[in-house]
Amino acid sequence: MKFEILIKDRQSNARAGTISLPHGKVETPSFVPVGTQASVKALSSQELKEIGVKIFFGNTYHLFLRPGAQVIQKLGGIHKFMGWDGPIMTDSGGFQVFSLGLGKLKLKIEKEKLKIAGRYETPYENASPVCAGKLDPSVPIRRLRMTFKESKTGKNQFLAEFAEEGVRFKSHLDGSEHFLTPEKSIQIQKQLGADIILAFDDCTPYPVTYEYARLSMERTHRWAERSLGEFERLRAESGLDHACRRPQSLGSGQSLYGVIQGSTFEDLRKKSARFIDALGTEGIAIGGMAVGESKKLMYKTLEWTIPELEEEKPRHLLGVGEVDDIFEAVERGVDTLDCVTPTRLARHKNLFVHPKIAALEKSKSRFNLIITNAKYAADKSPVDPLCQCVVCQNYSRAYLHHLYKSNEILGVRLGTYHNLYFLVSLMKQIREAIADNRFQRLKQEWLV
Repeated sequence: MKFEILIKDRQSNARAGTISLPHGKVETPSFVPVGTQASVKALSSQELKEIGVKIFFGNTYHLFLRPGAQVIQKLGGIHKFMGWDGPIMTDSGGFQVFSLGLGKLKLKIEKEKLKIAGRYETPYENASPVCAGKLDPSVPIRRLRMTFKESKTGKNQFLAEFAEEGVRFKSHLDGSEHFLTPEKSIQIQKQLGADIILAFDDCTPYPVTYEYARLSMERTHRWAERSLGEFERLRAESGLDHACRRPQSLGSGQSLYGVIQGSTFEDLRKKSARFIDALGTEGIAIGGMAVGESKKLMYKTLEWTIPELEEEKPRHLLGVGEVDDIFEAVERGVDTLDCVTPTRLARHKNLFVHPKIAALEKSKSRFNLIITNAKYAADKSPVDPLCQCVVCQNYSRAYLHHLYKSNEILGVRLGTYHNLYFLVSLMKQIREAIADNRFQRLKQEWLV
């Protein structure tokens, strides 16, 4: 991987550059669509190219469980598997291991009070942590067994066990049990063959106490060291293949990003940023954001974190992608962001529009309208008159209203196409604005 900063904004920390990867070049700042199952929902790989997508984000957890990393490896890797010849990022699987098990049971974040059992705690309602052995206060290691009480059966069921070695969890698909370690995560991502892969981390939920956040961060650091060790071991094997003139294995040109944690505590965020930055990974991912904290606190956390990082490494913000968040993150020095926002909104009848259009439509949101509202039933206007996508050039709001109301698959496809084009186009405008030293003017146009 080669990262080049081409120009910096004079009035902020925003910067424009390029990331050169084995499967192509990515201009930054850039939005990275999420393709959970090696598919950006509702769109083909060819349509992604039409839209202008240069890189997308795959989920290791989901691909490991189905169809399996070995299957994808046998089929030539994730690029050939999905017919995509551009760059791909994959995450470590850590976030899904923790969040999906609890999310499936609809456990809500407890905002007011944390349930604490000794030194073990969880911020989730109806979840009780059980100590699986005594903790030596001198060793910052925690073992946490999450259980929950099913409302229908009244039985406690195992969800996930977090230990120093890794995480034991049950598949959300069939209940099968698996054990994921930093080494295993890197091995899976090697089999998948993405251009950029992430170190395994202990994703810190919100809200948590300082002690919880500290222990979680320290574990993330130890797991980052193990992830890097396994990454270097596998890369050395790939180098041996090359030296012996054997075909190089998938992922031989991969780059590893370390992940910063620390919740919303300033000293922990700074400490984690310095540790991960010094570790020697080629890029940096900022994790544990947009997990329930306010936007104001999220932006403040970025302000604590980014100044601690080297200028020469690309910075990726995990799980953030709303329009206002994009501007605020880029202004603070973020290079790439991934999020399910454009695809999820489209599936829920929300289509992006420029804030000027939203104001004219008296929309409750600054950046989207609900296409199923009765007012659009006979509206011959495009979704966004300022948008140049094929949807806005060829179809009316009335037609999309009809498709969504009729539950036609085409409605979601067209809505997703438009939403993703909208964000890709916005990122292009941001890059051009940085190059022309008018980023602040563009931000004011969109956010005021």
